[in-house]
Amino acid sequence: MTQLRALHQAPTLLVPEKVLLPEGAQSGHAVLVEGGRIRAVGPVAEVAAAAEEQLDGAGEESKSGSHSRPAAVRIDLPGRLLMPGFIDAHHHLTQTFGKSLVFGEPSEIFQRVWVPMESNMDAEAIDVATRLAAWESLRGGFTTVADAGTRSSVDVSAISDVTSDVGLRCVLGIICNDLGGGVRTSTVAEVTAAAERHLTRWDAEPLVHPSLAVSIPEVASDEALVALTQMAREAGVPFQTHLNEHIVAVERSLTSSGERPLERLARLGALGPELLAAHATLLTPREIRLLRDCGGAISYNPVASSWKGNAVAPALLMHELGIRIGLGTDGTRSDAFRLLDAAETAQRLTGGMDVVDSSTGGGWTWLEQGLRGGANAVGLGGQIGEITPGARADLLVVDIDTPEFVPSWDVPWELVRLANRDQIEAVIVDGRLRLEHGWPVDWDGRAFLDRAQEVSHRVVKNSPITRIDPSAAEHRATWMTEHAAASAGNLTGNGGTAGVRDPRTGGTASAGDRA
Repeated sequence: MTQLRALHQAPTLLVPEKVLLPEGAQSGHAVLVEGGRIRAVGPVAEVAAAAEEQLDGAGEESKSGSHSRPAAVRIDLPGRLLMPGFIDAHHHLTQTFGKSLVFGEPSEIFQRVWVPMESNMDAEAIDVATRLAAWESLRGGFTTVADAGTRSSVDVSAISDVTSDVGLRCVLGIICNDLGGGVRTSTVAEVTAAAERHLTRWDAEPLVHPSLAVSIPEVASDEALVALTQMAREAGVPFQTHLNEHIVAVERSLTSSGERPLERLARLGALGPELLAAHATLLTPREIRLLRDCGGAISYNPVASSWKGNAVAPALLMHELGIRIGLGTDGTRSDAFRLLDAAETAQRLTGGMDVVDSSTGGGWTWLEQGLRGGANAVGLGGQIGEITPGARADLLVVDIDTPEFVPSWDVPWELVRLANRDQIEAVIVDGRLRLEHGWPVDWDGRAFLDRAQEVSHRVVKNSPITRIDPSAAEHRATWMTEHAAASAGNLTGNGGTAGVRDPRTGGTASAGDRA
């Protein structure tokens, strides 16, 4: 893959074994990349001829003194699939230090982990956490992430500077909450002024795309929600929020306003095509209809549902109804292929098996939602997520000369069920090689990992984080103790006195007590 390092320096004709197009994987195709964009796609001979014609035209211009253009470089990629980079429609880049703290935790971990940790992060910690998360995203095949905003007090440029440097395209959210704990924390004028500044400050940053956000609708007043969604609508950018995610969130909204979160947005006229709703797992039939009618999008986050959720979004139903859907990690793990598998599996287990739907989306549905659907959901439809002339050259080179893909009969299904992150040989963003075999090509990843270990330990150790579930080792030790005691009790008969830990009190109970 070393020849790809000069990809951004000249027009390049990429000739892989297969090219993944919306209609499926195509053999005998080539892709012409120049200036960070895809210029032509099609059969090798046609694209090569088109490249020559463009070069000939440029040559004529150069003779007249206009400009010169370097010759196209051909790079053959046998045994490789060239496909679009994936889009993570919901991420929290600055929370990566805590991703290993939330296994087995009950819902709404933001109160016990994210807020305490992010509130304790200085500029160095934000820089390191963002770089770590951005690198992990690229390693997992994501070339774009939608960041839902940080709770840290640092300026969001601390995030954009890092993502741009690493080479990750970022739909960057700025949190515009004006309420907190039931009291006003900012005026509507203050949050809208901050939103306006955010919308206009990224024009010179090709990898940064602005977005507005509130953490959850309950932390924004009616006036703020109306103003912010209108601003996003007019600017043509996403308005991100966590919507109908947890039981307690729905109940909190019912208690404070008498309405479910999505119903409140609908009453305010704050449901529209700008909406990018994360999770949307607890929806009534009426709310699904409201979501469909408004043209909004959701980020379906199946791994988050598995790790800490109360439910799984009815993504296949919403897809059939025409609702725009992307796939999001929610900062759980940045592995696009495992996300595809989780998306399909969650729908199969929560709905497909009940009605003998053995296809449950036919494979292509989840691939589509990870690519073009995700691009549409984050407001970049037609620009990323597909290999088509004019789109940005955000691409993956995937090794398919592997046991997982031999024999190969149905590439979309194989990408959902069989592909893995280790097969990604190269990650290209905006026509530039960013990673090779998972490692950055223009900065020292090995040295950075040492720094990330040091900074993450400092932040977590000094943050008032509260975990409910014990570590895996602690959980195992308790289990072993209980079962050892139970076995001893069985050996002594019903009248034995061996103690077993009482899960209700944490103490021990004799066999007689348990009876």
